Amino acid sequence: MLLTTLAIAAALQGATQGQDFRWSGRLADGQTIEILGVNGEIRADAASGSTAEVTATKSGRGDPERVQIKVEESSSGVTICAIYPNQEGTSCHSRETRKNRRNNDNNNNVEVDFVVRVPAGVRFVGRTVNGSVEATGLTADANVSTVNGDASVSTRGWAEATTVNGDVDATVGRADWSGSAEFQTVNGTVTVTLPGSVNAEVQARTVNGDIETDFPLTVTGRFGPRRLNGTIGSGGRTLSLETVNGQIRIRRAS
Repeated sequence: MLLTTLAIAAALQGATQGQDFRWSGRLADGQTIEILGVNGEIRADAASGSTAEVTATKSGRGDPERVQIKVEESSSGVTICAIYPNQEGTSCHSRETRKNRRNNDNNNNVEVDFVVRVPAGVRFVGRTVNGSVEATGLTADANVSTVNGDASVSTRGWAEATTVNGDVDATVGRADWSGSAEFQTVNGTVTVTLPGSVNAEVQARTVNGDIETDFPLTVTGRFGPRRLNGTIGSGGRTLSLETVNGQIRIRRAS
């Protein structure tokens, strides 16, 4: 019994969770709430009013107290990020912070999971490295990305979603975005649902998979089951869909 007790104590040593962070504030139409993580999931959905709310929960082995949650407010909105050891004193968008987030070389495996409530009309940006990003029921533009995990978004606005190891699933309400809308992964399926009124130039690429579309396309150049250039409606804006190991699905909203 003593050995069992010691084993349990050893297993629990250094494992801490429940180190919660909470922030709330009023955001106006057109402003942005941006969440930048490293290890952990990001979940966002619609707020019931004009107040944005963010909760972050730290868990895992390591020292959660050394992982800071930083809030940076500006006239354009608010950015909230996880700052790991060796990044202290830096800003959410500093070169050092971006490098450590990109390379995930913080030597700290504490996970920070974010839950976000996004007011109507407020743009959402959610980025992490190890963990899924899911944004559902939003009303304005959104951009979600990760490296290891699924990237999914549904909004009445315009959106982009990217990952490396995971599926991309996006439902977009606006058909009048400007420039290019990108939905990309390497190992996973890309599914994008668009309004029936959309006009776009489609560029779809996969290596090990196939391409399906609910929309009639005017095809240009060479095409095959894994490569497609075509026009939906009158064209114009660019819709880029790409994967290596997975399928591509272009769906029409019901």
